[in-house]
Amino acid sequence: MQVTQINADGLKHEFKVVITAGQFDEKVKDRLTEVGQSVKVPGFRPGKVPMAILRQKYGKSVMGEVLEGAVNEGAQLAVEQNKLRPALQPKVEITKFDEGGDLEFSVAVEVLPEIEVMDLSTLTLEKMVAEIDEAELEEALKGLASRREKTDAAPAGQAAASGDVVVIDFLGKVDGVAFEGGKGEGYSLKLGSNSFIPGFEDQLVGAKAGDETVVKVSFPADYHAENLAGKASEFEVKVHEVRTVVPAEIDDELAKTVGLENLAALKDALREEIGRDYTTMARAHLKRALLDRLAENHTFPVPQGMVDMEFDAIWKQLEADKAAGRLDEADKDKSDDELKAEYRAIAERRVRLGLLLSEVGQKNSVQITQEDLNRAVLNEARRFPGQEHLVFQYYQKNQDALNSLRAAIFEEKVIDYIVERAQVSEKTVSPEDLRKDPDAAPDAAEAKPKKKAASKKKADKAED
Repeated sequence: MQVTQINADGLKHEFKVVITAGQFDEKVKDRLTEVGQSVKVPGFRPGKVPMAILRQKYGKSVMGEVLEGAVNEGAQLAVEQNKLRPALQPKVEITKFDEGGDLEFSVAVEVLPEIEVMDLSTLTLEKMVAEIDEAELEEALKGLASRREKTDAAPAGQAAASGDVVVIDFLGKVDGVAFEGGKGEGYSLKLGSNSFIPGFEDQLVGAKAGDETVVKVSFPADYHAENLAGKASEFEVKVHEVRTVVPAEIDDELAKTVGLENLAALKDALREEIGRDYTTMARAHLKRALLDRLAENHTFPVPQGMVDMEFDAIWKQLEADKAAGRLDEADKDKSDDELKAEYRAIAERRVRLGLLLSEVGQKNSVQITQEDLNRAVLNEARRFPGQEHLVFQYYQKNQDALNSLRAAIFEEKVIDYIVERAQVSEKTVSPEDLRKDPDAAPDAAEAKPKKKAASKKKADKAED
């Protein structure tokens, strides 16, 4: 087998591999001999079948098998002989192959760059800190109380007002035809909760027990059910009862409903939870600033194949967001060419930072333990109360998902490693500044998950 480098351009390398007809035929004979040890051919004992018969019966399938093996062997030899670190699977193209002739093929491989990591101790970063917002604590208490509120039947003939609960039957129709999911009986709807289609609840303000009415609304253009999105509809509604809301008092009894001794203990629990969330938000800002500093200080070339894959993933998500009407306002007036240029630059940044973090982690022996992985899976399971066993099964059966989780853990541990060596000072900010999206600028395509209102989350966790 002869391997010759025919091109070297930056991170891209290309080789020509030649396997002579004689070498290839020897490989075919060797494989046919192996096959002959076990196959049963009438008139011959296993291992005694003539080569001519083996070629006649199994030659084509064995030739395909040997061809695949030879190509893989050639690609591996090209990489090993030249001590390359492939960024992606090498691309192989057969350029010449005729039965009885030489086998020739090309191997194109993009390699990982040599990365010189900056002196991490010279990094200067600011860590945001904020005092616990007492107003946020009060909001969390009110939110918890609102979910513990009770209702009383309104006096006979009283009209429903915003904030009241109406018990209704409803049947929705589009073009006079009832649609799936558009029917409910004895449903308790709090007016002003915005839990139904926009405009629905407003039309029931003023309704009384015993009323029958038709509510006319249009589904939003981005409604999750495509067959209903943007459609005008009519709901036949019968009001069975109007109930007034009796708010729960913020007192010791409220605390006891969530398993705490008194109101002081509830406030302490919520305050601790707010503090933990402040810590999480501060880390998000610190991580973003760290990644920005690393990007500014490292300009090594990156494999374009990896950039292509990252860009394709970004663009696919962008097109899905565009189709669903979720495109960011800043992107709506840009042409596809402008968006592609912008997001390709972002894809390149992501790949470069990923390679840099990987290099830091590998050179400094950052390890992921089984305990780290178990903890991460458990945290994922906790996000789905009552379905934890399904989450565990998902990660047990899905190696790709487990690898993604492992990659995320590795990244966080490398970030911790860098922060420990950087010069980090504290900067006191307001809770409002702490809550700002760290990815809002200057890189709009960094991951920006929609954040749940902080006070709502505190109350949810207090209930747990």
